[in-house]
Amino acid sequence: MRVLITGANGTVGSAILDQLGDREEYEFTCLDVEDHPDRETVVADITDLDDLRGHFEGHDAVVHLAALVDLNASWGEILQHNVVGTYNVLQAAAEAEVEKFVFASSIHTVGMYEIELAPELYDPDYDLAVTHEDPVRPDSFYGLSKVFGEAAGRLFVESQPNPLGDLHPTYETNTRDYPTSFYSLRIKTVVGAEYDHPYGLAEMGVDEGWWDEDSEAYEYVADRMKCTWLSHRDLGQLVDRCLQDETVDYDVFWGVSDNDGTWVDGSHARDVLGYEPQDNGGEWTAPPESET
Repeated sequence: MRVLITGANGTVGSAILDQLGDREEYEFTCLDVEDHPDRETVVADITDLDDLRGHFEGHDAVVHLAALVDLNASWGEILQHNVVGTYNVLQAAAEAEVEKFVFASSIHTVGMYEIELAPELYDPDYDLAVTHEDPVRPDSFYGLSKVFGEAAGRLFVESQPNPLGDLHPTYETNTRDYPTSFYSLRIKTVVGAEYDHPYGLAEMGVDEGWWDEDSEAYEYVADRMKCTWLSHRDLGQLVDRCLQDETVDYDVFWGVSDNDGTWVDGSHARDVLGYEPQDNGGEWTAPPESET
């Protein structure tokens, strides 16, 4: 299977390639706005549709990761990178007749639950399990752009030939034959390989001088990540299950490990895709170097 990854040089793209890059059933094409020193990269800008055209030909699937990941970014920045950019990637995939589209959505599509209820919802006993069918509650322009991406994917997959013919010719502009399947993965927290554990962001903050290990900030961030962690091996498994699936037309799944306090209902990915996460942030009591 030939798979094109947009934003392949980022944290999530690198994790996917580390997990799946050596698998015989996959041939990956890495696309990013900049070259990568260690792997062949197609350099293209997702905000420019003409720049993307041609790079999608001959691929069976697209994993769309490229985005501006900044909760404080302006609407203009988000509009170009995450809204126009996502449309462009969908359109380029449609023109190249790519069948499968895996979209990196986000926890921030429902981030207002966390803003409203944190830190209490980080307690594993807190009674909240947001499903893929609950109303979206974006917490930022970034979260809003991911809601757009999910809706755009549904439009591309579910659009049908014009049912009214000449009576309503404008329907023709919304008709697509491809992609034929769209998987929206609402990814929670993925960090670089050095910090791929539930204390990762807390430890990163210490290394960057943002807080001390014995601070309230450290404890708060660790408690949060024990709920939101998506380990690299679970991420790789989830993407693999999407690429191998032959049942989904359009669907939304939580991208999270089997954490005790996850506050979302991950059963849908298990039931539909057979996703069986191996890691649980709640089992960790300390970062790796100090565990006994």
